[in-house]
Amino acid sequence: MRPWTPGLFRRQGYAATGMKQIVAEAGDPYGSAYHFFPGGKAQLGEEVIRTSGAAYLELIGGLFADPGADPAAATAAAFTGAAETLRELDFADPCPIATAALEVACTHEGLRRATADVFASWIEALAARYAGAGIGTDTARDTAGSVIALLEGAFMLARAAHDTAPVRTAARAAAAVVRDALESG
Repeated sequence: MRPWTPGLFRRQGYAATGMKQIVAEAGDPYGSAYHFFPGGKAQLGEEVIRTSGAAYLELIGGLFADPGADPAAATAAAFTGAAETLRELDFADPCPIATAALEVACTHEGLRRATADVFASWIEALAARYAGAGIGTDTARDTAGSVIALLEGAFMLARAAHDTAPVRTAARAAAAVVRDALESG
């Protein structure tokens, strides 16, 4: 069930995805859903959010595989790659967390907490990369938060417009934020 659920949540949202649909997509017997997830869809949702978030966290490390790479250029390249992925997905949400975060922030504390934890882990990992490039710790954290916010907002605008232009515009803005942080140390 785990491999099928993130795609369903991204395409339909958490509320519109039922356990019966998840089980049917996976081809598993219905009873196995509650055997492995006695807490039901909420338990499965939290696990999917955390697992998907961890998988995407690895992408941050990939952005800075070359320790000598310019962090502003690496950030802009990440946005450009995300724009291409968005187009390849026909503007389905490429972020496994955003759809759920928007949907459950006021309705389900456990899922809200899981999405907040994932976003925080991304910000901390990116901040560590920026700090490693010479940006002060507090500034690196603020910069990373701004970059993640730019990317997530750009995804939403791009999906609504069915156009990658917002992500490409945000790429330039994110690179500028990182360059400014590098200059201020």
